Amino acid sequence: MDQLKNYVNGQWVAGEGKGIQLFNSVTGEAIATTSTDGIDFGAVLEYGRNIGGPALRKMTFRERGLMLKALALHLYGIKEKFYTLSAATGATRIDSWIDIEGGIGNLFANASLRKQFPDLPYYIDGDSIPISKKGHFSAQHICVPKEGVALHINAYNFPIWGMLEKIAVNLFAGVPAVVKPGTVTSFLTELMVKEIIASGILPEGSLQLLVGSARGIIEHVGSQDIVTFTGSAWVGRQLKSNPNVINNSVPFNLEADSLNAAVLGQDAIPGTPEFDIFVKEVHKEMTVKGGQKCTAIRRVIVHESLMDDVQKALSERLAKTVIGDPLVEGVRMGALAGIDQRNDVIEKVQQLAKTQEIVYGDLENFELTGADKNKGAFLAPILFRNDDPFGKTDVHSIEAFGPVSTLIPYSTIDEAIEISKMGKGSLVASIVTNNDQTAKEFVLGSAAYHGRILILNNENAKESTGHGSPLPMLTHGGPGRAGGGEEMGGKRGVLHYMQRTAIQGTPTTLTHVSGVYIPGGDRPEAKEHLFKKHFEELVIGETVYTHKRTITESDIINFANVSWDHFYAHTDVTSLDGTIFEERVAHGYFILSAAAGLFVDPGKGPVLLNYGIEEARFTKPIYAGATIGVKLTVREKMDQEKRDEEDIAKGIVKFYVEVYDETEEVVAIATILTMVKKLDQGDYHLR
Repeated sequence: MDQLKNYVNGQWVAGEGKGIQLFNSVTGEAIATTSTDGIDFGAVLEYGRNIGGPALRKMTFRERGLMLKALALHLYGIKEKFYTLSAATGATRIDSWIDIEGGIGNLFANASLRKQFPDLPYYIDGDSIPISKKGHFSAQHICVPKEGVALHINAYNFPIWGMLEKIAVNLFAGVPAVVKPGTVTSFLTELMVKEIIASGILPEGSLQLLVGSARGIIEHVGSQDIVTFTGSAWVGRQLKSNPNVINNSVPFNLEADSLNAAVLGQDAIPGTPEFDIFVKEVHKEMTVKGGQKCTAIRRVIVHESLMDDVQKALSERLAKTVIGDPLVEGVRMGALAGIDQRNDVIEKVQQLAKTQEIVYGDLENFELTGADKNKGAFLAPILFRNDDPFGKTDVHSIEAFGPVSTLIPYSTIDEAIEISKMGKGSLVASIVTNNDQTAKEFVLGSAAYHGRILILNNENAKESTGHGSPLPMLTHGGPGRAGGGEEMGGKRGVLHYMQRTAIQGTPTTLTHVSGVYIPGGDRPEAKEHLFKKHFEELVIGETVYTHKRTITESDIINFANVSWDHFYAHTDVTSLDGTIFEERVAHGYFILSAAAGLFVDPGKGPVLLNYGIEEARFTKPIYAGATIGVKLTVREKMDQEKRDEEDIAKGIVKFYVEVYDETEEVVAIATILTMVKKLDQGDYHLR
C-alpha cells in the first residue's frame, strides 16, 4: 500500500511509523497511509520563512501574478490527472469540477489582480497625507509582505480548491505557505502538490505540504506567521485560543461550518420561475458534494402558505437523484468523504430527529447504483420539517455536515429575518424573490449576520454562480458561528498577508522610499521632454514645466459649442446671481484639455497612447483672463507583459498633472495613464 509523502524542507519525506490508513470512500478499499511522525514542524516553518519568503518578497506583484497564471495554465493542461483520483473521495464529475477547476480558477483570478497592484514588491495604500502647513512633513501607508509563513489547516471536503483558493492569495502577497489538508482526502492534495513542485514554477520553499496529523504545529508559529483554519467551529476555537497564538498576536482566520439559510419570498408561488429556481437551488446544495460544503443550505425558510408546496416539489426532485459510484454514468450524488464523516452525519440527524420530523429520506433504506452501502460511505438526502422554529431550536445549533436540510415556516419577512439570524452567524444566506423591496428588507435586516447574501430571481438565475459558490474576488467568511474571519476578497484578501505601516517624512523622502511620487516632493526638471523617453529611462519625480496659456472668453464659448456642454455657468452670465461663480467659468474638462495641449510633445516618440485619467479634480474656478501652466511629473511605472512574441514590449506610466494659475494656486489635478514603449523595439504602428 502506498504511503503518502510530505513535501518539507525541499524534499519528499514519508512520515515514520504505520501512520493513518486512508480509504476509497466509494468502495471502502484501503488506498494509502499517511504520517507526519518524525517531522520537525518548527524546522518546516523556518524553511518557509528563510527560503521561500525571501524569494517571493523579491518579486513584484506583476511577477507573482504571472507566476500564478503560469501555474494555473499548467494545472489546467493536466487537469484530467486529478479527476479519476477525485472520484475516490466520493465526488461526481460535477463535484470534482468545483474542486479541481474551481481551485485552478482561483489561481487565474488572483493572477489578474496584478493589474490592480503596482509593479513593486510592496503596495502603496491610499493617498499620501500632508501633515504640516508648509508641506515638508507628510505620511503614507505602505503594505509589505509579512516575513513569516501562511499556515493553512484545511477541511477534507475540498482537497484541491481548499488549498488553491488560499495559497493563490498568500503567494500573490509574497508570503510562502505550509498546507495541512484534511487527512481523509489528503491523497488528492498530495497528487496536485506533486505536480506543482515538479513544474518548477514556484520558488523553492514557497509551498510545503504536511499530510496526516499536524498536532502541535501551532506551538511553532510566530508573530510574522498567519494561520488560516477551515473546519468545525469547535476545533477552530481551540486552535485560535492557543496561548502561543494569543501571546504572539498571530493573525488567525477562522472559517467555520455554519447553518446557512435560503429564504423563499412570499411572491414566489408555484408556477413562478422563482419557485422553481428555489427548489432547484436547495436540491443542488443538498446533493452537490453530498452536502459536504461549508456553504450548503441547512435551513430552508419558506412562507407558511408555501410549506407544503415546497416540501412536495423538493421531495419529488430528491427522489429522482441517482446515488452511487460517481464513475458510473447517470450517478448524480456520490459518497461522503469517509465512514467517520458519514457516521457523524447520522449522529447529528438522530439528534435533530428528536425535535423535528423527517419528511423525506431514510438513513437505512435507499437505493445505490454501482456501489455497496455496506462498503462505501453513502447516505441518502434527508429533509426535515420544523413547524415551530422558535420553540424547537436544535435546527439553529446542530449541523449535520452532509445532505441534510430543514424546512422552516415564516409569517412575515421580519420573521424570516429573525429566523435567519438564529443561526448566530453564517457564511452565506440567499433569498429568492422577484420583489426588490422584499430583497432590500431582507438584506438590510440580516446582513450583519451573514458574510455573503445572494439575491436570486428569474433575471439572473442562469448567470448566477449559485448560493454555495464563494468567488475569489468576494469575501468568503462570516460573523459569529461562521468564525468571524474573511478569506479571498480580491485586494482585501491579499492585504491580510501584509503589514500595513504608516511612514512619515518629507514628501521627497517618501517618494524615494515608496517608489511612487508623493505630492509636495522634489520635482527635478527633465532635461528632455518626458514623452521622448522610453519606459526604462523615465525617473519617478522627473517633471516637465510647460509654457503658459491665457484663457479667453472665446475659448469657453468655443468649447461649449464643440462639447455641447451648455451648462449655465459656462454660457449664461445672466444666471449667475446667487451662485458661487463671479462670471462665466471655464469648463473643467476644457482646462484639462488645455493642459494636455501644453504638456504633450507632438512629435512621434515612445509614448504609444493615452488610455485613461484617474483622480481628476477641479479645485478652483477659472475665468477668462486667467493664465495657466502645467507641471507634468512621472508618478508611477508599471511593467507590462507581452501578449505574444510579436507584441511590443511596453509599460504603463502614470503621470501626475498639476495645473496652476498666475497666482501659483492649483486649479486642477489629475493622473493620466500612458502606454510607453521600451528601448530597442523599433518603430511601432497601431494596428
